[in-house]
Amino acid sequence: MDGPDQIGPDHRPQRSFKDNLHRAVKKFTTRDGLLGDYDYAYLFIPRLPFTKGARKSAPFFGLEDSVPVALALILGLQHALAMLAGVISPPIILSGSAGANFGDEISQYLVSTSLVVCGILSAVQMCRFHVKGTKYFIGTGLLSVVGTSFSTITVAEGAFSQMYKSGYCPTAADGTKLPCPDGYGALLGTSCLCALLEIGLSFMSSKVLARVFPPLVTGPTVLLIGASLIKSAMQDWGGGSSCYPSGSTRPMCPSADAPHALPWGSAEFIGLGFLVFVTIILCERFGPPILKSCAVVVGLLVGSIVAAACNYFESSGIDIAPVASFAWVHTFKLSIYPPLILPLLALYVVIMMESIGDITATCDVSRLQVEGATFDSRVQGGVLGNGLTCVIAGLMTISPMSVFAQNNGVIALTKCANRTAGYCCCFFLIVMGIFSKFAAALVSIPSAVLGGMTSFLFSSVAVSGIRIIATIDFNRRNRFIITASFALGMGITLVPDWWSYVFTYSGDNHSLEGLLNAVDLVMENGFAVTAITGVVLNLIIPEEDDDITPVFNASESDELEPTPAAAPVKA
Repeated sequence: MDGPDQIGPDHRPQRSFKDNLHRAVKKFTTRDGLLGDYDYAYLFIPRLPFTKGARKSAPFFGLEDSVPVALALILGLQHALAMLAGVISPPIILSGSAGANFGDEISQYLVSTSLVVCGILSAVQMCRFHVKGTKYFIGTGLLSVVGTSFSTITVAEGAFSQMYKSGYCPTAADGTKLPCPDGYGALLGTSCLCALLEIGLSFMSSKVLARVFPPLVTGPTVLLIGASLIKSAMQDWGGGSSCYPSGSTRPMCPSADAPHALPWGSAEFIGLGFLVFVTIILCERFGPPILKSCAVVVGLLVGSIVAAACNYFESSGIDIAPVASFAWVHTFKLSIYPPLILPLLALYVVIMMESIGDITATCDVSRLQVEGATFDSRVQGGVLGNGLTCVIAGLMTISPMSVFAQNNGVIALTKCANRTAGYCCCFFLIVMGIFSKFAAALVSIPSAVLGGMTSFLFSSVAVSGIRIIATIDFNRRNRFIITASFALGMGITLVPDWWSYVFTYSGDNHSLEGLLNAVDLVMENGFAVTAITGVVLNLIIPEEDDDITPVFNASESDELEPTPAAAPVKA
């Protein structure tokens, strides 16, 4: 007979191999293990209009609870679909005309590899490894997933634009931007170097991190990241950022020889994107729980079906795509691009603070403590794990990763915080990535359809920033810091070439030229300016005892009626 379970460093019972084998056999050979007594209809019953009655509720599955195999597979697929749009958008944008100008073959590879890498590295975060002989962990041990970071897009777009101007990336005689694998390799190499900052910060006290990077700094920063991304999403909605008109003439989108080419901003393009947008809203209003959290993917699917029926798809990329793919099918020469270092260092600070916020939210919806030693160790492990995954992702040809927040909504809807569903999610992501025909179909989606989806997706990033700002006490000091940060950051976001003519050095000192390019790249990104300004002001402007939000008192004026106390808002 086996002895009692031993408690491991993560406060979870460590069972013997024999006991684990017995549990696995029982799980896959009994009806209770395969199906359980779960009400599967709850996941699929839509919220029909003009109907009344209380909605059914599902039982809650905690972190270590036993989950039926069928339910774990269904919810794992739902988690994978919830993060699918976020995983594929950055590689599509970075490999397209806004990035390295790769063709369909490389774009398909990057989408496939992004799915594979996200699946593998999400499993690393969920496993939670204890660093032997220390108090540190790698990973959260929660149902927390990682995906390619949206924040990288704004920095990378500016960097690629600068690379083409300086001649680092090749340009044809007629001004056409040619594919730039060296530029993408420089992005990967520099991101791996800068990820060491997040790894180093993970060993700092959580109190120090909270003092230097409070919501007062991260909230406006995340808001401006989303705001800057929405611009490219709306350009795609109108037909494509690659054919966005720069003068009085409207070019044909996506190109003159496309199957159904139309001028940028045509009603057909706007209608396709609007169809995606409306489908997302309808899924949220009437859809069952299984669709609510993956409404963005449903909208993308509906828009793609209509686009295919109306001959907007270019199928040649799907036809020539290989059956299977994996990391390192294509490789890029890693190098360091000095002007990218400062922007990426600021980016990793943002990614770290996003990770802390998302891990806290995951603990909350998983009904775990959001304070204490165990919680602090999960945050530390998540930040360290995220830094390591960024290095590994770069070595696997993918841009920096961040902990995704979308899956917290899935946990809240389905009431399943069990890691078994998370491992199933990783499995589905890897399978989607390996079959490259799937990635080829995603890459061939018309820009208008993709824009209708990404505009919603990027707007959710901005709303996340607003949510962080809402947690701040709006006293005079905090309002002043936010105002000063926004004054520069929002202004640069709206007028990105505001700083372009300050330094116009054209001499032979390449070191000075590289430094000025780095400064220019930082000043072109409003979120970086906001983050730097917020950190500095938060550290130098002292707290004051009378920094409280003024409240009207009815006794001060006979004309004011007493106002009842507001009920606490439940998150």
